[in-house]
Amino acid sequence: MSPLLRRTPRKKPTERTVTLIGKPDCHLCEDAEAVIKQVCDELGTPWEKKDITQDEELYRAYWEQIPVVLVDGEQHDFWRVDPKRLRTALGG
Repeated sequence: MSPLLRRTPRKKPTERTVTLIGKPDCHLCEDAEAVIKQVCDELGTPWEKKDITQDEELYRAYWEQIPVVLVDGEQHDFWRVDPKRLRTALGG
């Protein structure tokens, strides 16, 4: 069977991880954090926050896009976070 057609078991929201990449004193980052906290708390999904000013690699990769949201290490969104889209991505 083609890998594109093969179905892999879906992870439960509690088995996913959301990462917010941002910086201090960023109003868009604060808005994104509020949405992530609400959705993740609702679904029981663990989440973490990373500061690009403390990590040169993250700074180079994401400076022009912050805030950036990763789901299981893959980029999901940037600048604005849509709660419905995030909830759907997490399987909720």
